[in-house]
Amino acid sequence: MKKIAVFILIIFIPILVYSDLLIPMDFSQTDHLKAYGVVYKTLENGYDGKWLLNYRGGSFLIPETDELEALCRMKGVSYEHISPMDYLAIEQTIEKSNMDIVHLEKAPKIVVYTLPESKAGQLHGFAGEPWDDAVTLALVYAEIPYDTVYDTEVLQGKLEDYDWLHLHHEDFTGQFGKFYAGFHSTNWYQEIQQIDEELAHKLGFGKVWQLKHAVVQMIRDYVKNGGFLFAMCAATDTYDIAQAAQAIDICDVPFDGDPMDFQAEQKLNFERTFAFENFSLVKNPYEYEFSSIDASNYAQIRGAEADYFTLFQFSAKYDPVPTMLTQCHVNVVNGFLGQTTSYHKEFVKNSVIILGEVEGANEVKYLHGNFGRGTFTFYGGHDPEDYQHRIGDPPTLLELHKNSPGYRLILNNILFPAAKKKKLKT
Repeated sequence: MKKIAVFILIIFIPILVYSDLLIPMDFSQTDHLKAYGVVYKTLENGYDGKWLLNYRGGSFLIPETDELEALCRMKGVSYEHISPMDYLAIEQTIEKSNMDIVHLEKAPKIVVYTLPESKAGQLHGFAGEPWDDAVTLALVYAEIPYDTVYDTEVLQGKLEDYDWLHLHHEDFTGQFGKFYAGFHSTNWYQEIQQIDEELAHKLGFGKVWQLKHAVVQMIRDYVKNGGFLFAMCAATDTYDIAQAAQAIDICDVPFDGDPMDFQAEQKLNFERTFAFENFSLVKNPYEYEFSSIDASNYAQIRGAEADYFTLFQFSAKYDPVPTMLTQCHVNVVNGFLGQTTSYHKEFVKNSVIILGEVEGANEVKYLHGNFGRGTFTFYGGHDPEDYQHRIGDPPTLLELHKNSPGYRLILNNILFPAAKKKKLKT
């Protein structure tokens, strides 16, 4: 009987194995703003993530799980499956370029400093003041949770419970936004003034500006102890003005019932400020301006069509912090006005890192710095997608601005505290 040799042909079919989901942040992303919310939720659910600095607009890597893939689909966020071989190729690209990988570990606890809900705010559809806030709009749209605090909670030391603090368009000088000339007869102005005055007396202060200076000191200690501070519009320069004027009355009669200290300007202490120095005060109580820091008038002269600012490019491997804060799919961003729109560069301290500026105009739009163990980031303007947002205007619908570069900068700041500390070189 002949032996019949049987040859069994085994065909190996490669099985694709994925280990990560890439959330691209270049022009292929369908919803840049929701993408930040997906990454935040990833961290909140106990997963780690990676921020690929300067790679495809600052893309993210998250674990490939059914849960996270479903989350991306539900939020309308574009994603790509990444195999181990794909990841190796990405690593090689990053190693050879001005790129880096930052590990994201823990969802930061976020708090917004804002006036408690008031009737005036409700009449205009807002909580507290009759205007919206770009940061809270971004947080709500991206579905990132946050708490709110005001003066009482700050003085009670509640900031220590949080990693990241946003200053909602507050006037820390105690001059009620210097809205007196145009709005002192309106219900909302009178109500805000009444709320602040009653709160100041309740907390043991004779004047609102004295309460605000105490709040400024508590926020200063928060940053010194390792907190991350972010502020926009008038909360940026008025915070530093209040630091320089600590315990000095710079409020005129319409704001606190008595004249300001006639030597106030000579007594300013610029060693206390975070970002600005050598500025002068605008003493006229009827002028809608606080100091020489703000460059709003120059932006208004340019007009919406010619107003834009340029983001600086940093070395991802050696300057990861400013690199994170400037991740975007464009380098030139449309400008936008605010009570404080941008900052004259001559008043910005040399120790401050300029993140974005108006080229050829000697104006800084976006800046960052360190204080103690913490950091501060100031972003001029009110709403990145509403060039001249007026009091009482309806809030911006971010559903219409899913890929907003200006709002991306806000959300960069929100994820910044999640970065693994040993990776950061400041």
